[in-house]
Amino acid sequence: MKPKSILEYAAFSVFCVTLAVLPRSVALRVGAAIGQVLYWVALPLRRIAFINLKIAFPGRSDAELRHIFAASCRNLGRVAAEVCHLGRLRPETVERYIEIADRDGWAKALRLAEERGAIIVTGHFGNWELLAYAHGLLGHPVSLVYKPMRNRFVDRAIARIRARAGTRMIAKRSAARAALRVLREGGLLVVPMDQNQRAHEGVFVDLYGKPACTNAGAMRLAVHTGAMLVPVFLVRQGETDRHRFEFLPEIEVADTGFPDRDLVATTQLCSDAVADMIRRYPEQWIWFHKRWRTRPGDEPAIY
Repeated sequence: MKPKSILEYAAFSVFCVTLAVLPRSVALRVGAAIGQVLYWVALPLRRIAFINLKIAFPGRSDAELRHIFAASCRNLGRVAAEVCHLGRLRPETVERYIEIADRDGWAKALRLAEERGAIIVTGHFGNWELLAYAHGLLGHPVSLVYKPMRNRFVDRAIARIRARAGTRMIAKRSAARAALRVLREGGLLVVPMDQNQRAHEGVFVDLYGKPACTNAGAMRLAVHTGAMLVPVFLVRQGETDRHRFEFLPEIEVADTGFPDRDLVATTQLCSDAVADMIRRYPEQWIWFHKRWRTRPGDEPAIY
């Protein structure tokens, strides 16, 4: 065990226990305050965020971009507080905090998923942890493709939290076979589409006017299995603890007879769905992720 890992895990545990014992409303206010402090003190993260924000919103003033990033940090703090309270949620209480925008559409998608399997296209947006957890509590547990954290103690702790609602974790490095099994059994596979990929892992699509290396695994799985591609997001209502499920129309897999071109075209559609949601609610995305880190060809580094 590395001392750094032990200290990180200890800090994580104290944070979780402290917020978990507080009333939910108080925990969310504390989480938001911690997020605001993060905005003030994390200058390297702020630099990355401002680069990203200027790419996404080239016409907005620096004051507007600062407002978006500060609100994003507060949202991240609220997400952390809500994660600490996930264990208190029950199937009969989860809908106190979540409104399903199109209940009939959601039910129809779940019925189709039982026949074909469904890939939930989403991102680290709103409260993405609650998105998966709530599905499990409502009787539809998901399988989540994820990249394990460097600190394996924190990674295991988060996995235990997710598992309470039946979420199955599939490590990205060995996801293909397990993901295929999930879809062939009519399951729900959650694939985040908003993180930078290494050049050999993804394809380049347009994101806010710049090429971004994007996960294409979901599209390959959809082609191979016939599974649905459905963009799904959990949108926070203002700065409250209320959220709304938003299910967008199914994305049709491109089929022109040119597989490589079709893969990029379908990935572009999925990326657009995530990008459009981020543009609508910019304060609900994590702007300090180096989304454009991988560059095509000889393009210069952005960060």
